[in-house]
Amino acid sequence: MKLLDKCPVCSGEIVEKGVRKLLEGGSNHTAIMKVAAEVCLHCGERFYSDATVKRFEEIRAKLERQETAGLQKVGLTFQVV
Repeated sequence: MKLLDKCPVCSGEIVEKGVRKLLEGGSNHTAIMKVAAEVCLHCGERFYSDATVKRFEEIRAKLERQETAGLQKVGLTFQVV
């Protein structure tokens, strides 16, 4: 279901795509989710459904509490110094 006809940022065309969203929570926990989003083909701005945003908030809260049940470890993260 399309949320928007045109991008409210630049008036560009909006298409639905699968994207990866990086979620951070706590001092050193991150999660990557694959979700559907509406993406502007001109400026790249992403728009998410209310249900998807709620899921982001739930996962961030879990990460803040360092609860990783239901999350799969997929590698290592490095910081550039």
